[in-house]
Order: sequence, then C-alpha cells, then structure tokens
Amino acid sequence: MPAGLTATSSIPISAGSSRACASRSPAPDERLPEPSRVTIKPVFADATPLARLPDDQAFLADVLAGFVEPQKTLPAKYFYDAAGSDLFEQITVLPEYYPTRTELGILDARGAEISADLPRGAALVEFGSGSTVKVRRLLRHMSDLAAYVPVDVSETFLRSEAAALQTDYPNLRIAPIAADFTQPFALPADLGEAPRAGFFPGSTIGNFEPAEAARLLRQFGDVLGAGATLVVGVDLVKDAAVLEAAYDDAAGTTAAFNLNLLTRIDRELSGTFDASAFGHRAVFNRTASRIEMHLVSRANQTVTVAGHAFAFAEGETIHTENSYKYTIDGFRDLAEQAGWAAITVWTDPEALFSVHALRFG
Repeated sequence: MPAGLTATSSIPISAGSSRACASRSPAPDERLPEPSRVTIKPVFADATPLARLPDDQAFLADVLAGFVEPQKTLPAKYFYDAAGSDLFEQITVLPEYYPTRTELGILDARGAEISADLPRGAALVEFGSGSTVKVRRLLRHMSDLAAYVPVDVSETFLRSEAAALQTDYPNLRIAPIAADFTQPFALPADLGEAPRAGFFPGSTIGNFEPAEAARLLRQFGDVLGAGATLVVGVDLVKDAAVLEAAYDDAAGTTAAFNLNLLTRIDRELSGTFDASAFGHRAVFNRTASRIEMHLVSRANQTVTVAGHAFAFAEGETIHTENSYKYTIDGFRDLAEQAGWAAITVWTDPEALFSVHALRFG
C-alpha cells in the first residue's frame, strides 16, 4: 500500500445494497495468487485483430478547428502518442501526482470488494487502458473472467501491454482494440452472452466537460449494454495548492507532456512549432471546479500547420486540457443523468480520490 495510505473507506448506497458489503479485503499478510498461477478458463479461442487507429485527417481537422477559435484549443486525446504515453507513465509516479498512487491504494485495499460488484464470468472492457498496472489489481480477484478487452488509441503501447499481460495470464483471452474510446466502436462479436463490465480508472472522466462526460458515460452504457457494471475512478475536490502541484511538477515532466503536443503536430502535420517558444501553465479554476492546462506563447510568433498559418501573441495560450474535480454526490448525479445507478463508492482516508461502481439501465 502506498505510503500514507493506511486504510480506505467503503461507502455503500445502502446497507446490503452491494455484494461488496459481504466481501473483505485481504489482510496485509495474506498472499494473493500470483498472476501466472491464476487459472482463467478461456471462453473464446479466436484472437480479435486490432482495429485501425484514427487517421491523420481527424487529427488535422481537430487542430485546425481548435486554432480558429478565440481561445485556441487542442483535444487532450492527442497527448497519447508513444512519447506522450511514456511521459504520462512517468507523471504517475511523481511525488506531487497523488491520483495514481491514491487510486492504486484503494484498488489494493478494496480490490476484492470492487471485483465482487462485477458479474461472474464477465468480459471486462477497459476504456483508455494504457498501462495494465491498475486492472491487474482486479484481475487477481477475477479467476473466472471470460475476456479482457483493453481499448486504447496508442496501438504500439496497447500491443506491448497486452503481450506482457498475456505472459502473466496465459489462460486469459485478451482482445485488444486500438480505437478512440470517445467515439462509438464495436466489441468483438464472439464475446457472445458473457455479461459486460467496464473499467475506467485514472479520473480520465474529469478530462471531459460535464455534458461530454455524461455523453461518454451513456456511450459506455450503449457499448456494454443494459445491466452492465462500470468501475470508474474520480478525482475529488481539494485544496488548490495540492491540485496545481500535481499538474505542474517540479521536475517539469508534466510540462514536457504538454509540450509534446506541439512536437507531435510538427512531426505528423508538417507543423513549424518551436516547443521552446511555449511554456506550460496549470491553474485551478475554482468556479468551474477544474484544473486547466495551457501552453503559453513566450513571444509574438506565427506558426504553420499543414500550410495553414496561425498567429500567436505573447502570453496567448492554447488550452490543452481540463481536469474536472467532483464531489461524490456531484459525480453520482452526473452518472444518473447518463443512465447509471450508483452501487458503491470507495475513498482513501484523506478523501483525495474515489472509485465508483455503477450499473447501467
């Protein structure tokens, strides 16, 4: 368990409303099964090929559309090329970045309870899977899982993580899908009648405007189907200094992650950005209850993207990311708007982060 995390609190909707109430977490000295020793009976033998990644035309269209607005913007989903994915993994272990270690602490302490809220023999779909470090906390408690379906936009990283997981879980069917999870996509047809469950950790839901977050949750429900269960990580409202440090670390790793967007535009869209001519800014907008990340032009300059010219004044920003922070009740209300009913929520002792179990339809 991460340093400073001594216990977690489990907050059921009502007494006895969740199977989690009947489960307990392993004591610290109890040995969990080693992944290679967990027998997970494969239900489907055929491998599912990777879907195609979105093409560069979608990237270009989004960049051009964002740059003609009075407040220039770039969609946060484009952070995650190979370099961006690697930088984000570095961010997750920074001392200032509490979300990952806190969520991992909850998953470690309450993994058995969380898994108990998922249907037996389920096909588990992880939206925006990235590293498998979090889903492994659930897999160790799900010996009868029908399939694991990681969905991620970075095909190279997806293949690498899926291969490593397959080595540790040789009997588990892993069906990776390289796709933008914010857009509709189809699950492998041969999942058959296996009940569906979803996993969306990391408070990625906070990167979307509330209306878009509700739309995305509804889309997850449509992909998974009526009766599906979703486990989602949600960052909570807290002191602004803690939040801003988490998104503007002393080592400059988050700054490099943000600036990598410009490097990617140069490489993939014939851009002429000089990343050193921009700086990184992270600020908590208390009114909107969100952290905002911006790239700040250090001088008056003109940049081209695929032959299109864009002027930047000194101090002008490109708004690259929002990370909304919720109260527990606020997120439950959002989920209900999207057709999800709350089952259980778990938090750490300091109430920095929350993990919610929801049911669709």
